[in-house]
Amino acid sequence: MSGSGRERAAEAGAPFGIAEVTGVSMVPTLLHGDRLLVHYGGRLRPGSVAVLRHPLQQDLLVVKRLIERRDGGWWVLGDNPDAEGDSRVFGAVPPELVLGRVRARYRPVTPGRQRSAGVVLSWLFSAVRPVGSRSARSVWSVRSASRRLRAR
Repeated sequence: MSGSGRERAAEAGAPFGIAEVTGVSMVPTLLHGDRLLVHYGGRLRPGSVAVLRHPLQQDLLVVKRLIERRDGGWWVLGDNPDAEGDSRVFGAVPPELVLGRVRARYRPVTPGRQRSAGVVLSWLFSAVRPVGSRSARSVWSVRSASRRLRAR
């Protein structure tokens, strides 16, 4: 995840900011290059997608799904079971490192490719989506099913 103005927006008390996804840890929910509308200080609950400071490298911002509250903070996982870099590696994330909740994602316009009104409308329909909560139970069931499938 890249973060030019994101940290400044959060520190300045701005309620919303934009972040860019880099990497594949949140596929299929978020894709590399997606932009995120982040609600800093938004209500957090299990299943929410959140922007947080990496606990071991606090100048790095990451986006993960909040699974559950544990002693020491939030247990977070990426939606891509094959990607690393979540609580399985660094443990629970202290609450003060969770910056905000992701409210929506959009895919940027590719310059020179959207020419007709129909193509632009199609892009609008597919590019902008709210990022809702998924229950922690569904995340765990998907994870356990994918582990069983990979183990065969």
